[in-house]
Amino acid sequence: MGRIILSMSHSLDGYITDAEGRFDWGAPDEHIFRAALEEVRGLSAHVLGRRLYETMRYWEDPDVEPTFEPLEREFAEVWKALPKIVVSSTLDAAPGHNTGLLRGSVIDEVARMRDDDAAGDIAVGGATLAATLAAAGLVDEYRSVVYPILLGGGTPFYPPGVGPTALELVSTHRWARGIQALRYRVVRD
Repeated sequence: MGRIILSMSHSLDGYITDAEGRFDWGAPDEHIFRAALEEVRGLSAHVLGRRLYETMRYWEDPDVEPTFEPLEREFAEVWKALPKIVVSSTLDAAPGHNTGLLRGSVIDEVARMRDDDAAGDIAVGGATLAATLAAAGLVDEYRSVVYPILLGGGTPFYPPGVGPTALELVSTHRWARGIQALRYRVVRD
């Protein structure tokens, strides 16, 4: 049985983007980027919404790839090798390395993936998709990289109206500039 992991960077007041949809305030330094690389390396699959998929296509762009630094090149190779499922009702296809398209019930598909005996850690990403899976109780672990900035509004890390979710702290890590990594496991009754 696998674990469904929601991992995102957010501001201290809980926003993954600012009110204009920007996230440049969360640009990772080398240490944070390396941690993200190791996290992706440990995944068996990634389920992502259309907007995040379109953002992450950067790592497969042959025009950009020659400009990558060694660590970025390593991330791109790991990302391309990772099986990915894009959840979208508007895309006709999801071109890219190891990428498939899901038009059916994301809740049923993610539950099936998690219940597979051979499943490993499965990341989910994208605010809308994350909200859907959190509301369905399918997220097993929350990983936050908290940046010391207050945005005052934007896209929330945890969607309003989902309800309380009991968590158990698994680990913490502090980087330079006061950036904190927090890892919580969902407590199930």
